[in-house]
Amino acid sequence: MASTPTEHPSTTSTFPTQQKAIPYTFTDGRRTPLSSILPPLIFGTATFNHQYNSDPFALDTTGLVTSALTHGIRAFDTSPYYGPSEQLLGDALATPFVRETFPRASYFVLTKVGRVSADRFDYSASWVRASVARSLERLHTSYLDLVYCHDVEFVTLDQVITAVSELRRIRNETGTIRYIGISGYPLDVLGDIAEHVLRQTGEPLDAVQSYANFTLQNQTLAGPRGIQRLRRAGVDVVPNASPLGMGLLRRQGVPVGAMGDFHPASRELRAAVRAASQFCDRHGEKLEVIAIRWALESWLSAGAACGSRGDPASGVPWKQESNDDVGGTKLGVSVIGVSRAPELEKTMLVWRSILDGLEGGEQTAAQAGRWCRAWEWSRNRRKAVQILAEGVHEILGGWCGYAWPSPAPGFVNQPESKSEVKAVELPDAPWLTPAASPEATPVEAGDLGEEKELPLR
Repeated sequence: MASTPTEHPSTTSTFPTQQKAIPYTFTDGRRTPLSSILPPLIFGTATFNHQYNSDPFALDTTGLVTSALTHGIRAFDTSPYYGPSEQLLGDALATPFVRETFPRASYFVLTKVGRVSADRFDYSASWVRASVARSLERLHTSYLDLVYCHDVEFVTLDQVITAVSELRRIRNETGTIRYIGISGYPLDVLGDIAEHVLRQTGEPLDAVQSYANFTLQNQTLAGPRGIQRLRRAGVDVVPNASPLGMGLLRRQGVPVGAMGDFHPASRELRAAVRAASQFCDRHGEKLEVIAIRWALESWLSAGAACGSRGDPASGVPWKQESNDDVGGTKLGVSVIGVSRAPELEKTMLVWRSILDGLEGGEQTAAQAGRWCRAWEWSRNRRKAVQILAEGVHEILGGWCGYAWPSPAPGFVNQPESKSEVKAVELPDAPWLTPAASPEATPVEAGDLGEEKELPLR
């Protein structure tokens, strides 16, 4: 069973035109809601990292970012913790072609503050200021669309409030930040913090990014402890990252990188996933193909309550697209990551096939020059994926909904000293950790030997 239909290239125009600005406004103290403009597909650039690729500076990151923009992607997620990611992304966005064709106002840049290394966090106001200033410089931009406090479960509630308050001060006084959020793994911690921020400050968070909590193995983010609680806390958007559970849901098993086997999944859970993978094999599918498509497609509706009406990237070349093209309702926001062009192309084929099956998708596919029966194919593919997903759930049994502890027992934060806070550059940071680790993307037959096809959250 094929994982995606054969489609025409998504960009056929030889004369690109300058892309229009995302319709952001700030008037009388009110800014455009993030949920009305954030694209539902975000490109994660944690793969631009020396701890994942032996030489990230040798990657064609400029070509990859340019291709992503050309494919319709209009949001990029990064972090100072991801090694040279900010620098490489910033340099790619600063090329003459990108600047002339995709003005800064036509796409989002999302980054983070607070995480320094695997066991070092600094949420102090001074470090937040230094981190934001450095991100602006590295990314060659005068403002950041969204800044998260990175992996909030590793610090105290008071420290998070300090960082959020400083980010809001910077936003209000300088305008170099537009939206503010938090990211992390344990849903109860994310909910506690979101509620506390609202109670203590009277202002809700714009975004809370969760990872590995809406996958084939764990759909807790869609329930009362996840998106429902966050919505009651006033959170506007809840992006879902790491739909493959930090690489757990792969035929090859969890990825083993520079730091060895980092994944917190137990032997028993891994054995259940192997059985699920063999089940998919028997039906001519790869576990990761089913997992990525199921998560992306299901989250569009499951995450809609805290989703967005931004440009859906449905494939109409050189045209700013409207959410109205695919039904007009909010779509759950997902984060994907790739490090090579073939991965991007495959992911976008899956994404656009999913959008083809939505209301209005039939007309959008035709406008983009794709197959005349793409809508019908997408609907049938959805049914096939759902059947296999239900089979995977049966095999996983009691492991469905399981979440590993984060931080791991015994974790101790090693705070920065005052002198280090003033430094412009961070020390080299270990990267492959349970709080920031890779997930896999679908691969085709014969691709299993390619090096490190693992995008990050």
